[in-house]
Amino acid sequence: MAETFNVTFEKASSVATLMQAGYCSGLLFICPLGDIFPRRPFILGLIAFTATLWIPLCLTTSFPSFAAISFLCGATTVTPQLMLPLVGDLAPPARRASSLAVIVSGLSLGVLLARTLAGVLASFTSWRNIYWFGLGVQWLVFALLYVWMPDYPSKNPDTKFNYFKMPWQIAQLLATEPLLLQAALVAFLHSGIFTSYWTTLSFLLSSPPYEYSSMVIGLFGLIGVVVIVCAPIYSRLIIDRLVPLVSAIMGLVVETVGVVVGTSVGSFNVAGPVVQAIMIDLGGQFTQIAMRSSIYGIQPLARNRVNTAYMVVSFAGQLTGTAVGNRLYAQGGWVYSGACGIAFGGFALIICLVRGPREKGWVGWSGGWTCRREDLALKKSEMATEQALEEAGAVGEGGEDVRRDVQSASASNGGNLTSDGKNQQ
Repeated sequence: MAETFNVTFEKASSVATLMQAGYCSGLLFICPLGDIFPRRPFILGLIAFTATLWIPLCLTTSFPSFAAISFLCGATTVTPQLMLPLVGDLAPPARRASSLAVIVSGLSLGVLLARTLAGVLASFTSWRNIYWFGLGVQWLVFALLYVWMPDYPSKNPDTKFNYFKMPWQIAQLLATEPLLLQAALVAFLHSGIFTSYWTTLSFLLSSPPYEYSSMVIGLFGLIGVVVIVCAPIYSRLIIDRLVPLVSAIMGLVVETVGVVVGTSVGSFNVAGPVVQAIMIDLGGQFTQIAMRSSIYGIQPLARNRVNTAYMVVSFAGQLTGTAVGNRLYAQGGWVYSGACGIAFGGFALIICLVRGPREKGWVGWSGGWTCRREDLALKKSEMATEQALEEAGAVGEGGEDVRRDVQSASASNGGNLTSDGKNQQ
């Protein structure tokens, strides 16, 4: 790219920074509009606009134009962040985590495969061809969504929405919702762990004793593919059954242990970074999915704004992890940057532990420490009720009396379960 535009390498590398800055702007100023506009035309319009705007990136010979358009494309490529609150709207609470896992897995898999594919293609073809490939993928996504995406009405059609007050409203959410602030801070630290690792990994693997090529380093992105693809499965089996905070703590423990292992042996054995990549991906999926499933219970009519608050803080964590990881690697190598990841993981665990899963305030564990979700007990009670009604044949003459008796017994059992749970707490 630097040769094509006849600019310095440092100036060419600023394109990635501009796209990141554009993405952050899109999170803050475009995503909240999902609470107002109907989702189908809004999402399709953004994809079509981005794909059309992408064409000059494939053709222009002016670097200032290329940089400016890159910023705009970064701002409009936020459609996945509109899909996540939509899933939060549609999925029942008992299945929200596993439903979100499908979207989060697709997003993570796309990032990893794009990084790997771009690294491989760059070794054999021009960077322009990578941009042409990206253009084709965007129009393909548009066509698929145009055919299969249903229409969803606006969540707040009659609301008098002040666009210029939107950033203040998002900041207010962080200042008034303890759960959102806790989840956002955990996301900040998790993102710092993730980006610090992947940024400094290329430095480690390109230097002695490894000295791998850029293509081999790019293939490291494939390590976590299996973990990411399986996310909906373990989300259904584990995260859906536990309160989100417990799943997040489990994920952070796995992440932190992975960083410890990778930092300890990564300087002399490639198994260290491999194990670290697997554990960061696994723990990160647990943490992200659990935290997202918890925040979508906050203010259902403002889920896009809630998601924006969460993602802006998370994105700040990505930038912090990249900057701090690079700085520490320059000062002390792999061990210093790994120590930063361990510290991030420790702070995230502290944030999780100072506020319990049922606490309504900012700090404390009121409401108990039971790990199991209450709505699962209620769901089982409802299923038992339906089964009892079928077995009793509660239809025809006298059926209503039988139905009332069974439902009364079920409610009584549900109350006992709740009471027992409280006694255990």
